[in-house]
Amino acid sequence: MASYWQIFISFFKIGSFTLGGGYAMIPLIQKEVVEKKAWLKESEFVEMLAIAQSAPGPIALNTAIFVGYKARGIKGVIFSSLGTILPSFIVILLIAMIFTDFKDTPGVERVFKGIRPAVVALIAAPLYQMGKSAGITRKTVIIPTLAALIVWQTGVSPIYIIIAAIAGGIAYGKFIKKK
Repeated sequence: MASYWQIFISFFKIGSFTLGGGYAMIPLIQKEVVEKKAWLKESEFVEMLAIAQSAPGPIALNTAIFVGYKARGIKGVIFSSLGTILPSFIVILLIAMIFTDFKDTPGVERVFKGIRPAVVALIAAPLYQMGKSAGITRKTVIIPTLAALIVWQTGVSPIYIIIAAIAGGIAYGKFIKKK
């Protein structure tokens, strides 16, 4: 069983070395809690991630809350949440104190432009892994691709896509049961 400090340190490390926000943290959280520490099974992680995405709030914090609760209950939630939040808080505090003097420097602008492709790759990697875990195949990849294109090209709210997916799933389930 994980100790409170193991939970805190794991999430503090993840929060400290992740650029790009919550979605960029997902592969690191998965590697830590599923592969290294075995606090969750792969299937539990995928289910928990789906819930974390649909719950209000930042996905990284929601994920930390679920993992902390699964590992050690309410106190685990406190330690995992603090481990996730503190690195960002410290960095933002330092940036607020220092960065305003350097933000328009060409070197700083180039550094941030260089970081962008790495962040995209960090977000793409867990999408591929989650797709495999969720049973997405070459045949069914059209559904999430179409949903992403509709949101991107038309500006339709993802909430409507989710509602349509629920309705489609129910209709599909009823159609399969009749056969």
